[in-house]
Amino acid sequence: MPAIVLIGAQWGDEGKGKATDLLGSRVDYVVKFNGGNNAGHTVVIGTQKYALHLLPSGILTPNVTPVITNGVVVDIEVLFHELEALISRGVDVSRLLISANAHVITAYHRTLDKVTERFLGKRQIGTTGRGIGPAYADKINRLGIRIQDLFDENILRQKVEGALEQKNHLLVKVYNRRAIIIDEIVDDLLSYAERLRPMVADTSLILNQALDAGKTVLFEGGQATMLDVDHGTYPFVTSSNATSGGASTGSGVAPNRIDRVIGIVKAYTTRVGAGPFPTELFDESGEFLRANGFEFGTTTGRPRRCGWYDAPIARYSARINGVTDFVLTKLDVLTGLTTIPVCVAYDVDGVRVDEVPVSQSDFHHAVPIYEEFPGWSEDITGARSFEDLPLNAQNYVLAIEAMSGSRISAIGVGPGREAIVVRHDLLGADEV
Repeated sequence: MPAIVLIGAQWGDEGKGKATDLLGSRVDYVVKFNGGNNAGHTVVIGTQKYALHLLPSGILTPNVTPVITNGVVVDIEVLFHELEALISRGVDVSRLLISANAHVITAYHRTLDKVTERFLGKRQIGTTGRGIGPAYADKINRLGIRIQDLFDENILRQKVEGALEQKNHLLVKVYNRRAIIIDEIVDDLLSYAERLRPMVADTSLILNQALDAGKTVLFEGGQATMLDVDHGTYPFVTSSNATSGGASTGSGVAPNRIDRVIGIVKAYTTRVGAGPFPTELFDESGEFLRANGFEFGTTTGRPRRCGWYDAPIARYSARINGVTDFVLTKLDVLTGLTTIPVCVAYDVDGVRVDEVPVSQSDFHHAVPIYEEFPGWSEDITGARSFEDLPLNAQNYVLAIEAMSGSRISAIGVGPGREAIVVRHDLLGADEV
């Protein structure tokens, strides 16, 4: 049975939760391997809408074990807030497992995130202010607090003291803020220890044993390829590896155990936060996509920047991640457009460039070269086979598939969990 990595292939918000939900009961474990509560999945089940930020979306599927692994930074307050919200709606959350090695987001990480972002002024990155970057910085600087530290008060206190020794000088002398009191942080973290204890495990061991036993494990990436700290539009990126390689380092499951990589792309493109975005629209077409696609952040509520489909971005993601299958979401949002432009290459200072430029400056100045495709006006939300789609919608899918570096195996045609057209089995069963 396979280990599958599911990643965003653009700048996030592509609909990864819907793709995870599509696999449903065929998956035994759903693993969050990077990021924190700085992004969100929206999953619609019947008339119920669930907005998840820190929790893996598999927590909504009966008999699936949701796992938060070592690559994640955990805001424990947010964790319990989300769990309590799901419990109040009748969701069973008792199967959740959390890595003892996952790092913790503290109050001082959130404070530093907000004050440093404001300090950057016009050079702001566009962070969510939730402490993600500072928590990862402490991890790399070997000043981090891990989940396991909450079960030893002496170690926890020593680590908090070490982390705040420098940070309080920075807060007081540079940012003109009050110093953070060590006891407040320690007491806050200790207050969660006993509630956390039953969830904490050696998740790397459990996941490898599950694969040995023939279980199916789905690794669900937070954020997306173009926000990856190494392979994204640096410095306008997240602080973790959101690409398929991050699934191994973020979970302790070796790369040779991964069978499939599913990339999620919208039928157009969106981005939240600052940074280059070649196909961004500033006219009524952008407003059309934002309104029809309800493009507002699950976590922040911020309006998303909207643009046309970018084929070089899709090809780049296919290459970086080893994408075996794409899931194309929100095709229904394009219904009603007379023509639909697709970016097929860029013009960089008068030179045609067919791939994503490696230079940040070149990408910032890239002007999209478009090819236009006829639109459709028919309602496609009831389509359940590829042949149910209008001919122009079929042609659009086939055209961007040919440009994107891998096959499009499923197509989202509406917000509901059932509103999807499956062309190829995502677990590869139709290849046998």
